Amino acid sequence: MRKKLYIFIAAVIFAIIFWGSISLSDSYYANIDVALKLVDFPDGYTTGSNLPDNVSIKLKGEGWKLVTLNIGAESEYRVSVESDSGLKYMNLYNKLADNRWILSDTEIIDIKPDTIAFFVERIVSRKVPVLTDLSLEFKPGYGLAGNIVVAPDSVTVAGPLSMSKNLKEITTIKKSLSSLDNKKVVNVNLPKTTGITYNNNVIEVVLDVQRIVDKQFDDIPVDVLDVPQDISVVLLPNTVVCSVRGGVNVLGNLNEDQFKAYLFYSDIISDTLGSVIPYVELPENTSLMFIKPERVRYIIKTF
Repeated sequence: MRKKLYIFIAAVIFAIIFWGSISLSDSYYANIDVALKLVDFPDGYTTGSNLPDNVSIKLKGEGWKLVTLNIGAESEYRVSVESDSGLKYMNLYNKLADNRWILSDTEIIDIKPDTIAFFVERIVSRKVPVLTDLSLEFKPGYGLAGNIVVAPDSVTVAGPLSMSKNLKEITTIKKSLSSLDNKKVVNVNLPKTTGITYNNNVIEVVLDVQRIVDKQFDDIPVDVLDVPQDISVVLLPNTVVCSVRGGVNVLGNLNEDQFKAYLFYSDIISDTLGSVIPYVELPENTSLMFIKPERVRYIIKTF
């Protein structure tokens, strides 16, 4: 019984192969899409013209050949720039001789587009800063504890003069991240643009994500600046309390000595209320929530 089953399966497989070989020997029509590639640019020249990525070719040929073209490794329709610069018009039918892999045992029925136009111009290089395009979502209570670090922070861009001369910066492709609750290092790509190349295509972005908390720092002395030599100013009180917000690791490494509170003698002279608001310089990556007291009184003494 098993032997008969094997014979039956073998017969079915043979029949399918036989039918396929006969069918694929007939002529068929097929459309294939191949990448359009410009070649033979003069040294130091390129194009930034907006060209189609692919060429659509309608073919007639034996089924076996059409199948081979569709699954084969060849995938480029090469167009020679002919070592010249300026505005170029190219009829793609005239470039079939440079793409003989298509002509073998097939008939070309149609090529779309049949003509392309582009401008060949000199390549110019310049160094520009890198900007990021990030969409960030944090878990509740978390946020950025510092500036976003980008490496490299600038790249050398080489491209057509018409595009490069006005290029002031380059922005990465958009990257979205969600549910952030710790430090994150991600790689983002620079955008692909016709005729443009970069010395670095991938940018590393470091996000210092921490739990965001508030912390109070007491007894920060308030200094009076630019006081004349024959004048003494007494502040009431002469210290303030600062409440700041920032990353938990950032605030955990701070102390009162890293804060500066001060006011200018000219502020006191021009005051009409009897008290002034001190200026406060905060450590990096912190934001001021409040100072207490908000205003300090003063007594001016002369010698």
